[in-house]
Parts: sequence; C-alpha cells; structure tokens
Amino acid sequence: MATETEPQQYERLEGRVRHLESLVEALSSRSLEVENGSTKELDHRLEERFLALAAEWKAGRGYTSSISKMCSHPAYQQIVGMGDKAIPLILRELEQAPDHWFWALKAITGVNPVPQEERADIKAMAKHWLEWGREEGYRW
Repeated sequence: MATETEPQQYERLEGRVRHLESLVEALSSRSLEVENGSTKELDHRLEERFLALAAEWKAGRGYTSSISKMCSHPAYQQIVGMGDKAIPLILRELEQAPDHWFWALKAITGVNPVPQEERADIKAMAKHWLEWGREEGYRW
C-alpha cells in the first residue's frame, strides 16, 4: 500500500469535512422540522390547557364580586403561572367576553394600561388591554 502524500491526506480530509458538514446541515434542517412541529403541538396543548383552566375558573368562582376570591382560584393562578405564553389567550378571551383577566395580565406583564378613572368599567378595561396587546405586537 502506497503512503499518501501530504496533499492527498489534506484532500481526503477535506472530503470528509465536506461530508460531515452536509450531514450536520441535513440533521439541522430535520431538527428544525421536529422543533417546529413540536412547537405547534405544544401551542395546541397550551391552548387546550388554558381553555380547560379558564372553564374551571369560571365554574369554580361562581357569582362573586370579590376580586381577591376570583384571582386566588387555583385555576386562575395556574393560568398566571403560564406566563407570557398565556397573554394572547387571555387577550382573545377578553375580546370575546370581557371578564376579570386584568389581574392576571398585570401579574404577567408588570404593566397596567388602564387609566385610574376607568378601572371600575370592565368593558373599558378590556378595551385598554386589547389596545395594549396590539401595540405590543400580540396576535390572537
């Protein structure tokens, strides 16, 4: 067996590097497909979980005027625990049927876009939060 010269070794190694680079590229694109697919699935599962918790919260709170009782419900607290991912879901709920989602939004975002003089008007509060959501680039 003949010994490879240095240029031949270099050429052989370059070929292997190109082959490995093409494998990495192929695996990366497959990985992105899997990640994108699982992200959609996670978003779908997150939405299902949110809707179930929202229904549980609405059923469990009953007809109460106590904001602290509404906001301390375990299902409501779990929604707050979802963090930023829950914001578009909450905004969609607010748009469809204004409800006491304001504490959750403030807890998650750290802001309150509702002027002091309108904090007793649920429809006005919903309007301000929906405007805030659009300005911040949320889609629902």
